[in-house]
Amino acid sequence: MCIFDFLMFRGIFAALIGHKMDYKISLRKMPVCLECGDRIRYGRTDKKFCCDTCRAKYYNDQVRVSRLYKRRVLGALSRNYEILENLLRASVDAVDLVELEGLGFSPGVVTSYRKVNRHDEYTCFDIKYIMTPTRVSCIKKISLNLQIGKNSKIL
Repeated sequence: MCIFDFLMFRGIFAALIGHKMDYKISLRKMPVCLECGDRIRYGRTDKKFCCDTCRAKYYNDQVRVSRLYKRRVLGALSRNYEILENLLRASVDAVDLVELEGLGFSPGVVTSYRKVNRHDEYTCFDIKYIMTPTRVSCIKKISLNLQIGKNSKIL
């Protein structure tokens, strides 16, 4: 028996025994489960899930999407770094962007960016380069001075 049937029954029963219903019954809009889409018929008015299974599945899916995104970005960064490192080993200072993209380089995935005079300087971890719309040039490895604290050691 749903809430509407119950309220209807109470109204008919009150009319049969001669009682007047002088209170207002406000029907709340039943929320919908964010995971399965079923109506939530009981519980708090701000309830988001119909059961624990739907709640767990919803949040696990959210974490899975986040992890997948991070994995794709880190994979693209790793691929870019490997390509740039191979170019440095071969003593290549500049290369066309089309050739790099053919090797699997993703120009939009970088660890940092800054504007230097009229150039756009990008870095992929410890390799910096200048990228124009058609060319990547001035590929150089930068030294990293990682000092976190006075007495800290990096393993």
